[in-house]
Amino acid sequence: MEDEIEFFVRYSETDQMSFVYHGNYVKYFEMGRIAWLNKLGFSYKKMEEDGILLPVIDIKINFKKSALFDDKLILKTKLVREPSYMIEFEYKIIKNDDLITSGYTKLIFLNSKTNRPMRCPNSIIEAIKMV
Repeated sequence: MEDEIEFFVRYSETDQMSFVYHGNYVKYFEMGRIAWLNKLGFSYKKMEEDGILLPVIDIKINFKKSALFDDKLILKTKLVREPSYMIEFEYKIIKNDDLITSGYTKLIFLNSKTNRPMRCPNSIIEAIKMV
């Protein structure tokens, strides 16, 4: 399943050279994951309230071209494989039909009470299978 969101680069996301500061791409990927879960019918906030945390344990970013203030970007977020204890996403950021950044994150399902890994909730797996 893939989800797509559009957004504009805000001035506060740029550095002194007017380029998007590299750390903001991690935030963009987070926006993509939250939108992906919402499209599937799940709220990140509700999951946390229910005792499910999703910390990032691996991240990769490949910068190809720059993004600047007020650029319109398209972020594509795609599930890599059916989740188990972990969930993995691939990202593509597009500007004017050009791929400018790609990335990957791996997150682990964590029980907030025990701080121990847990399996992906069946409700999420079933929702993925329905798409």
